[in-house]
Amino acid sequence: MDLGITGKRALVLASSRGLGLGIARALAAEGANVLLVGRSGDRLAENCKAINAEGQGKANGGKADWVWGDLADDNFVEAMVDAVKEKLGGIDILVNNTGGPTPGTTEDMTADKLDSFFQSMVLRVIGLTNALLPQMKQQGWGRILTVASSGVVEPITNLALSNTLRSALVGWNKTLAAEVAGFGITANMLLPGRIHTDRIDELDGANAKRSGKSLEEIRTASLKTIPAGRLGKVEEFAAAGAFLCSAPASYVTGTMLRVDGGASRSI
Repeated sequence: MDLGITGKRALVLASSRGLGLGIARALAAEGANVLLVGRSGDRLAENCKAINAEGQGKANGGKADWVWGDLADDNFVEAMVDAVKEKLGGIDILVNNTGGPTPGTTEDMTADKLDSFFQSMVLRVIGLTNALLPQMKQQGWGRILTVASSGVVEPITNLALSNTLRSALVGWNKTLAAEVAGFGITANMLLPGRIHTDRIDELDGANAKRSGKSLEEIRTASLKTIPAGRLGKVEEFAAAGAFLCSAPASYVTGTMLRVDGGASRSI
């Protein structure tokens, strides 16, 4: 299938590794020019070098560039808007991806923690989307993809902050989708289950420490809850994201797509 995004310009947040990097690679493989964002310049530079090498010589190979950015910074939105103008010349696809907050229960959710992670996981996402929407409206085409978590449909134990803050984006995305659909813009959410990334390893380690069990016991128990019987691959998740950013997905908006191997029991 031709995703129809050759030459489209994409900004992918938190893309120095993991799910964000996977989506950036998938978009570039389909011909999009991607701008990676993260806090590790060395890692971003290496990723761009690899993406550009993969696309070299291909008729529809996309290109990659990068910019340093920290979602916790007060000037993050302004910096990203400037970077889009300078490095992409405009925007067609925005992938809102953020790092996950610290594990913990609801009792661990102090006011300071809530405020800090709200700024980086919710406020910056909404602010940047609002800042880039006018151009998408003017050109009559745009894709907004927000990566969240399966915890928004089935809360995950010991991830109270994530369950709470990412759920705030669910109502926002649904409202946004209805407001911008008439401009040829879609807004969707992509919900990862247990996709094998460094983040999953970190969470499993935290759960092992909290429960007093071994990492192997934690991993074995988690696999039993997944009908597919395995962890997902970043490439599988990224492929779903690339489709939601595509031209053929123009009639798909306001949705939440779960990529979780059937783990969620929610209908």
